[in-house]
Amino acid sequence: QVQLVESGGGLVQAGGSLRLSCAASGSIFSIIIGWYRQAPGKQRELVALITGGGSSNVADSVKGRFTISRDNAENMVYLQMNRLKSEDTGVYYCADWKRVTSTSTYSWGQGTQVTVSS
Repeated sequence: QVQLVESGGGLVQAGGSLRLSCAASGSIFSIIIGWYRQAPGKQRELVALITGGGSSNVADSVKGRFTISRDNAENMVYLQMNRLKSEDTGVYYCADWKRVTSTSTYSWGQGTQVTVSS
């Protein structure tokens, strides 16, 4: 099983930008990768996902502001977040989307904290 490690979070003012990175321990060519976030007191939600071929989709709440991309050669997936809002605050995780949706015992990584100050 490929291990995924998130990085790039931080404290940013509303309207600012951050780029999150997801580093994989092995090849992710055939893996659909999702970026998820969990806000305080809320359930984890899917923010964006990208297939091995580069097709992507983002949640309506971040459409036009967030972009997901991947570099299969480097085993990396990115989440570019622009025009951040306070409601984007939370812990962001990357994960194997198929495994997340097929099991209730998915082993999540540590995530990376994003805090947007208003």
